[in-house]
Amino acid sequence: MRLTKYLRDELAHSTGLWAALGAGQLIYSFLLNRCLCLLFRLLKVKFYTTVILVTQICLLMSSFGYSKFRDIYDEEHFVKRLQNDVRVVNKVPDFVMERFGHNLSNVFNFKIKAWSSSKYYEDVVLPKLVEERFIRISPFANRLSFDAPPVVQRLRCLVNFEALKFSNPIATLSETLISRMREKSAESNGKYIAVHLRFEEDMVAFSCCVYDGGDGEKKEMDVAREIGWRGKFTKRGKVIRPGVIRMNGKCPLTPLEVGLMLRGMGFNNKTAIYLASGKIYRSEKTMAPLLEMFPLLQTKETLASDEELAPFKNFSSRMAAIDYSVCTYSEVFVTTQGGNFPHFLMGHRRYLYGGHSKTIKPDKRRLAILFDNPRIGWKSLKRHLLNMRAHSDAKGVEMKRPNESIYTFPCPDCMCRLNKTTHSKPIHTR
Repeated sequence: MRLTKYLRDELAHSTGLWAALGAGQLIYSFLLNRCLCLLFRLLKVKFYTTVILVTQICLLMSSFGYSKFRDIYDEEHFVKRLQNDVRVVNKVPDFVMERFGHNLSNVFNFKIKAWSSSKYYEDVVLPKLVEERFIRISPFANRLSFDAPPVVQRLRCLVNFEALKFSNPIATLSETLISRMREKSAESNGKYIAVHLRFEEDMVAFSCCVYDGGDGEKKEMDVAREIGWRGKFTKRGKVIRPGVIRMNGKCPLTPLEVGLMLRGMGFNNKTAIYLASGKIYRSEKTMAPLLEMFPLLQTKETLASDEELAPFKNFSSRMAAIDYSVCTYSEVFVTTQGGNFPHFLMGHRRYLYGGHSKTIKPDKRRLAILFDNPRIGWKSLKRHLLNMRAHSDAKGVEMKRPNESIYTFPCPDCMCRLNKTTHSKPIHTR
């Protein structure tokens, strides 16, 4: 979008201040492109009020093997939904870049400590912005604390739950898969549970947990760690204790453990399950017991044809977006590991469903004790697991507490009528 002559002239005066913000978690998303930059024009007022007075955002996309913003999100909807708060442009204006030789790397880069308060921006960042008139803030993931002034929280809510909507290709396929999933679960009136399983090779390697053990697994994991995190796990003095990691509840659950947990919680072999995951480590072997316990289990690969998945298959963010959408409309969501995906999904479901949605977040420390107890019988194990499920069901509407994420706990900040715009409506496909 072209800047008007008024804005161009206004920018030429001292009141025109720009800040380029990289890695846009200000507007949240675990899917947001890591090359995303946000370009803000800030007025001469205190920072915590300028967030709402932002008039320019520039989405700078790189195509170095990553998805562009418009590939994942409905860009037109994003621009329109924020038009009363933010004006979005798709490139840094030339008259701004001329001063820096048309090279963004020449712009002052402000490295801000994670979880900084809005007061820090007001007292430290704003003076530098006034001095430079154009700065970069990179990286920008988790640079602002969760406990921000209401005016900032309002913008976070607006962007996260209203402005971000998946692009039409993703939304269309997601709706198709949701429909097919409901058909597969006709015996339960179209209700299904969604399980987010993190048992991909890189996840298993990073955890430093031991599963089957043996030289084969060790060699595979050593190679995966060296490829993904060169030297991180082999530093001098680095001590890795897999048993301690497991007892602390940090090990990813195996497909077998997930199956045992769900059966123990009362889900029988006629339960329709949607499994959201990447490529499972040693899937032919590790998935067999889970499929035996839940023969109605489906994935995006089993629900969609190769032709339908082809446009998304080589892009992990787009594949994750499909999983996210199908999980959003499940009767129950089961998370087996931490991370942005389950945290944001739980918050999104709470926002859509009046503050409470059926979620199972197991106590993995307790699970490790139960699964590793050679003396425990099935009846005793099932009793413990049923109690664990009951604890999840009994939580009801969970209110955000200090230092908790507004994206995971949107109530009350995002759900009180006074905090919403008059035309707010839930987005049904993200």
